[in-house]
Amino acid sequence: MIPAGKTGIFNMDTCKLFIAGDWCNGSAGETIAVINPATGEAVAQAACATKDDLDRALAAADTGFRVWSRTSPWERAQVLNRCAALIAERMSDLAVLMTREQGKPLAESMGELDRTVDVFQWCAGEAIRTYGRLLPQRGRGFRQTTIKEPVGPVAAFAPWNFPGVMFGRKVAAALGAGCSLIIKPSEESPSVSAGIVRACQDAGVPDGVLNMVMGDPAMISEHLIRSPVIAKVSLTGSVAVGRQLSALAGEMLKPATMELGGHAPVLVFADADPEKAADMTAAFKYRNAGQVCLGVSRIYVHEQGFDRFLARFQERVAALKVGNGMDDGVTMGPLANARGVAGMEKIMDDLSARGARILSGGHAIGNRGHFWAPTVVTDLDHDSRIMTQEPFGPIAPVVPFSDYDEAVARANGLSYGLAAYAFTRSLDVATNIADDLEAGWIGINNFSPALAEAPFGGVKDSGFGYEGGPEGFDAYCRTRFISQCNMDD
Repeated sequence: MIPAGKTGIFNMDTCKLFIAGDWCNGSAGETIAVINPATGEAVAQAACATKDDLDRALAAADTGFRVWSRTSPWERAQVLNRCAALIAERMSDLAVLMTREQGKPLAESMGELDRTVDVFQWCAGEAIRTYGRLLPQRGRGFRQTTIKEPVGPVAAFAPWNFPGVMFGRKVAAALGAGCSLIIKPSEESPSVSAGIVRACQDAGVPDGVLNMVMGDPAMISEHLIRSPVIAKVSLTGSVAVGRQLSALAGEMLKPATMELGGHAPVLVFADADPEKAADMTAAFKYRNAGQVCLGVSRIYVHEQGFDRFLARFQERVAALKVGNGMDDGVTMGPLANARGVAGMEKIMDDLSARGARILSGGHAIGNRGHFWAPTVVTDLDHDSRIMTQEPFGPIAPVVPFSDYDEAVARANGLSYGLAAYAFTRSLDVATNIADDLEAGWIGINNFSPALAEAPFGGVKDSGFGYEGGPEGFDAYCRTRFISQCNMDD
């Protein structure tokens, strides 16, 4: 929703488009209902952009880039720091919006917004660290340098599962580098993203530099990417959508960052503490109801500690409290949409047909909202649906392995390569598994969320390019080489 003035208080009406500094409805007046996944009730309407609206946004981004790219990096940094301060000031209101539209518990929403503030602060600092290089002289009178400059207007597409930090990462990095952008949040959870845009507006981002549109995803992505105004594309989304948008960006010879799906394994080796590994894995697995691209979705435990791990894991799962994320004590909210429930049902149908053992859960909860019981399964085939396709939900498959080579083969056996994790007390095992796992984000004895200062990106079908860190910031820059010499020498 849009804050009333600068107080951080949000109205309960339409989440509007933001084009050229103006909060507006789409020119056709169409909207999409935003549903609270805990109740099934419509809580807002997301305005839908037409091609005419997109053309206005493109014109605004083109004009805005000419202004913002010439703005001093120190001034851009000051604006981003003000953005961070306003998001922090309005965090309580924004967290309510996130929980209401996305479903995660309020504490998780607050944590996500805290990381969003961190991203804006870090990108503010990085804005004044966009250094070039002075190359060693090859001859008297020569000065040969490289300089970094903003790549141009950006088309960015953010997901529904983390509408604060993933949206904010794209905005903060692009603005810090000096780019203008048109960003599309998910129509299913747009209000917190709109709140971030309003914070940027109130912090002094010039009109036209930041624009937000919603509506038909296929139409919007096609229209924006094909426009000669757009110089770069950034997507966080599914592998299927990533293939489509990267093909279109490639056709238009535009650089793209694709952060796509994952199916992260965790390997618990024989020397690890199985109970401690179970505690940490259960806490991470059911965060955001399992709707986390970095989240654990395949659990492999050495047969020596398998029974102890499984017993403790089930204890932790039984202690989870499922409910409306706004209620006190809730530790897991609903799935974000009806598609999620349907996906869980397909997984369970496949597991039941294969004779897998269901240790807990395995079913929807209640007749209101999109709740699913935290589920643990074992004795399942390695080619079953849940072991080969990204589940994106609260079903945890736990299977044993016998030796290091088998564990590595299982972990690397899919086309996904976003994240992977391992538990071990052995320095040798830790070193070797870090080398052997085919993933862009690897955690040894910990589950670290995406950090502002660290590059986040996948390998294989999980995408290419980076969000976060200097590598992610550089994605919004281009490097030019300048060779200058003295004509008198």
